[in-house]
Amino acid sequence: MTWLALAAAGVLTAPRWLPEQVVALRVKVFEKVNGDNAITFPNATVGPDRFREVYGHPSANGRSKGAGLSDLFWYWLSPGPEVHQEHLEAGPRYDDVARTTLALLAGPSESFATAASRCARRVLDELVPGRVTLVRLRDLAMPLWAEYFYELVFGEPCPRAGRELIVAHANDVVTSLKCTGLRHPRRRAALTRYLATRVTEVRVALPASLSAQEQVHYLQGTFFNTAVVQMSEAFAHLVLALAQHPEVAERAGHDDRYFAHVLDETFRRYPLFGIAHRITTGEIELDENTTLPTGSVLCFSYPDYHASGYAEPEKFDPDRWAHLSAKTAHHIPFGIAANRPCPAWRISPIALRAATREVLRRFTLHSTVAHTRSLPHRGPCLLVRKGQSLPVTTLALIGAGLRLRDRWEDVWRSVVQLVLGTAMVLDARRLRLAERYFATHDTHGCPVPHRSEVTR
Repeated sequence: MTWLALAAAGVLTAPRWLPEQVVALRVKVFEKVNGDNAITFPNATVGPDRFREVYGHPSANGRSKGAGLSDLFWYWLSPGPEVHQEHLEAGPRYDDVARTTLALLAGPSESFATAASRCARRVLDELVPGRVTLVRLRDLAMPLWAEYFYELVFGEPCPRAGRELIVAHANDVVTSLKCTGLRHPRRRAALTRYLATRVTEVRVALPASLSAQEQVHYLQGTFFNTAVVQMSEAFAHLVLALAQHPEVAERAGHDDRYFAHVLDETFRRYPLFGIAHRITTGEIELDENTTLPTGSVLCFSYPDYHASGYAEPEKFDPDRWAHLSAKTAHHIPFGIAANRPCPAWRISPIALRAATREVLRRFTLHSTVAHTRSLPHRGPCLLVRKGQSLPVTTLALIGAGLRLRDRWEDVWRSVVQLVLGTAMVLDARRLRLAERYFATHDTHGCPVPHRSEVTR
């Protein structure tokens, strides 16, 4: 009877202790992937005050070659990780790709805002037609940003078939990244085939240094993988924060300056990047006693850096930015200029504000779920159309139900993440995508002649 009581107590209290224990196990799994030459910053030697210095060091510029962690990122970001802008090594191919990306992201701010508003209206009218709708915010955001980036790349409205393929692909990428599902290469390949039929219709000339297949993979990885996923995550974090702070949502709906503070605080509290890794291509001398050797894997922790240097860092407080400068605060939501910042650093805030304003014009927002940086639950949120209202008791009951469901979902989801995450780590190590690529290509992506060819 005692054992039954203990077992029952363990099951009933699982939401309190099990997810935390599973996260600890997952951390150990990923530490094994990093290997012995990985160093995470900030740390006891390099604190937050020197974080940017090391991140921006000229020798901290290796991207994929020589890091076991690269095999895992390439696995998640396939197909075409070798031409993904964030994973290309420095050199002519990277420069060519970066110029193309900037050309596609160039234009007047008003056009980016108008396009985001238009796509948001279209998707909201289609997917949230009712008076009261319970949504997962990331799922709601995916079609919005799929249409937005399709228009940006091709200069015309996104057809339904294209949107469905982009959403399926982007959702598969982010689901596998968060280890809540396995990756599905065939699902991703369907988008590759579709883009191959449209690649000649892109608004600007694609990188001439890439083959036709690589050009398709560049589009898929940069705009319909990273861009759609990151903007969907940012939108979900922003709207969920507004749902849980109604006084902030009320003010942000009409005050542009305050909205900028809300966005800064959202990116600080819930940075889109967890760990950015770089490989040293030369020694980095920190002081007379400490030198980072060539080939070190430097892991820059955005959450740890963004949590340092603030009073009550766990508190969501947009007002703190009335007295802070993003230039001097521990705040790098788009990376740093000296080491590959996100190329969408200018248009992202513009588009996010425009799309979020469309939500705030239509709905009041309600959510009681846990809000964490990784957002594995995809942001459950109740949207109540403006002009309609629910009794306070009804909202309280819905809120209690959401909270209870979220806590129990977290139990099984944590176990799923541990199992699937471990399986994908092992599969990535088996495939060794990055290691095998650089065994046959130099750092600039050029094929390396076989030894027998060299000696002929």
